[in-house]
Amino acid sequence: MRKILLAAALLATTPFAASAAETMSYTFVEGGWTQLQLDRNGADSKPKLDGGYLRGSFAIAEQVYVFGGYSMVSKTYTWDYYGYNGRLKQELRQPELGIGYHMPLTDRLDFTTDIAWLRINNEAKLSYDGEEVDRLKDHTNAGRATLGIRGKPSARTEAWLKAGYIDGSDMDGTWVGTLGGQVNFTQAWGLVGEVQAYDDVTQFSVGVRASF
Repeated sequence: MRKILLAAALLATTPFAASAAETMSYTFVEGGWTQLQLDRNGADSKPKLDGGYLRGSFAIAEQVYVFGGYSMVSKTYTWDYYGYNGRLKQELRQPELGIGYHMPLTDRLDFTTDIAWLRINNEAKLSYDGEEVDRLKDHTNAGRATLGIRGKPSARTEAWLKAGYIDGSDMDGTWVGTLGGQVNFTQAWGLVGEVQAYDDVTQFSVGVRASF
């Protein structure tokens, strides 16, 4: 009798577990490694700045969510100048805040749209033999709007594609595209990867996400 009751209980809970695995959460936190690659108008030099990022999303209504993030990447150049050790360090910091909306198209596919404010802080420090001789700072405030789709090809995988427009105070307006995906280890934890490109900038990110 106990075996029959246990089997019945497992069968009863199976549909709920499957449906939970097939849903997409808009409440999560994630962090990891990111790289910014700059293509300077087709020049041979394509600097790559490496660093980390942290971001999250929180559902404030059935179909509305807010999100935010912060990333920092840097690159250091060194050289010898008549016996002096030259060093130039470039850092880019980018905070972001936004709000989004999603609407189900099918059981496994959502339409998404969002708007966001972001700030690009650029800083360069020049030093010789460890002594700083110059520092340059500038920043750009920008707005971004995107439309896209987010879906689950399977219970343990997820993918999203977004396209939109970005414009800022010290930059020309340009199109922006994002392609990303996730592989779930468990219902809560997953490995995520994303590529975002606009103008002469391509950003790659790989991290771990915890969904709630």
